[in-house]
Amino acid sequence: MDPNHTTLAELAAWAPQRYAGSEAIADDVRRIGYTELGEEIDWTAAALVAAGLQPGDTVAVWAPNIWEWTVAAFATFRAGGVLVPINTRFKGREAAFVLGKARVKVLFTVNGFLDTDYVAMLAEHRAQLVDLERVVVLRGDVPDGAIGCAELLAATTDEHRAEIDRRTAEVRPEDTGLIMFTSGTTGMPKGVMVGHGALIRAFLAYGEALGIAEGERMLVINPFFHAFGFNGATVPCLLRGATLVPHAVFDVDAVLAKIESERITILPAPPAIFQGLLNHKKLDSFDISSLRSCITGAAPISAELVVQMRERLGFETVLTAYGMTETSGLATLCSPEDDPETIANTSGKAIDGVELRIVDDEGRMVGAGQPGELLVRGFQIMKGYLDDPEQTAEAVDADGWLHTGDVAVMDERGYIDITDRKKDMFIVGGFNAYPAEIERMMIEHPDVGQVAVVGVPDERLGEVGAAFVVAAPRSEPDPDHLIRWCRAAMANYKVPRYVWVVESLPLNPSNKVLKYALRDMALERIGAAR
Repeated sequence: MDPNHTTLAELAAWAPQRYAGSEAIADDVRRIGYTELGEEIDWTAAALVAAGLQPGDTVAVWAPNIWEWTVAAFATFRAGGVLVPINTRFKGREAAFVLGKARVKVLFTVNGFLDTDYVAMLAEHRAQLVDLERVVVLRGDVPDGAIGCAELLAATTDEHRAEIDRRTAEVRPEDTGLIMFTSGTTGMPKGVMVGHGALIRAFLAYGEALGIAEGERMLVINPFFHAFGFNGATVPCLLRGATLVPHAVFDVDAVLAKIESERITILPAPPAIFQGLLNHKKLDSFDISSLRSCITGAAPISAELVVQMRERLGFETVLTAYGMTETSGLATLCSPEDDPETIANTSGKAIDGVELRIVDDEGRMVGAGQPGELLVRGFQIMKGYLDDPEQTAEAVDADGWLHTGDVAVMDERGYIDITDRKKDMFIVGGFNAYPAEIERMMIEHPDVGQVAVVGVPDERLGEVGAAFVVAAPRSEPDPDHLIRWCRAAMANYKVPRYVWVVESLPLNPSNKVLKYALRDMALERIGAAR
């Protein structure tokens, strides 16, 4: 297999042969070797063929991080289908929108995760899902209107198994492999069409930089339905023969115990998770000496956090990266040789085959060190938004540049610093204030472990900043002191008017901070104080 010119379907057939002697998945309920993984994938793929799935049909997975998720996903590719991951926190209406928009034929789901009955939530919307032919329950009770895995698998024959090899050979690298729906923060979720070859090629450099190799063990807390979880964990593990260790719900004690018991070597996660581990009072009681490399992104980090991740968590390699669903999950990456300041203050430089530009509001390139919108062009740019050529044209211009909506600064080396989302900017007395820039500055204070800033209404200035702070280990931040410190460290319009110390920040299932929840919290606190 040539990893630069292959498909996810071919990867599903190749990895079990290439890494036949290694463990593929270490789930809480089952351990699976690569050979066995290949057998499970082929059996499920044959069952999909037997169920009438045609090449190009869509299959959805609405389930937490479990071994069955990986099997269902790669079985879909082997059967010539297109995978549609669904957010496990979605309610019935939200999931029905995705299923209907993508015209999903088969849905794999579970019952009982976080006391949720997924099939029941979907029931009242089932009539509108005219394309949905089967609901298959991977774990939990099988209610009316659904079938269990055993029933799905029972219909396979040797003829169906032979068919999956034929279909795998017909899938091309440029074909759509996944339709990954955006979070919908700017409107209804959009279906991003991700190509087979683009995804694999993007994460080749990622796997190399992390040092993923046969026998390494990766703990995956990032949800599989997200690009950081599937594109950035499952795929690299299969490419390089590592063991995938799924983890469904983030809990500090459980994660530390899993690192110890499974001898985890690689941990991809957003900064909030690493900060949570460092803040844990009983961190030193766990044996986490197996940890070797990690990668983070999606939020500002400090150089001190990078140092603490190396010294207290034991990581030899700490990397940062940047990507979005529209870039197949990756666009830039740091190098293992980069110093802590570079890793903390940048998201790396463009991976091979990718170009970057920073432009002003008129589309003109700005100089090094100047902020502007980040544009990305390369092999890994999405094929477009599903059935939405107008929004595709708005996002990707005629010259192939993806307009990310992210504000960034590029240095002379080509390394970028993502300073904010354009939509998160707030205006203080006529001055543009970018929350991520303020967060980046505040996190340098030794008492600040995590910080999130939002804009709130102000009668005189229009808007002002409000900061929520999580204490650094063994610290007790004083809000008044932090405000005085900010006044000395940054322009006055950037200084948060309000600072509140909280136990933790609200996170979505992808472990990104929920800014809208913080805005609501800020308004409640301001109102209560008046």
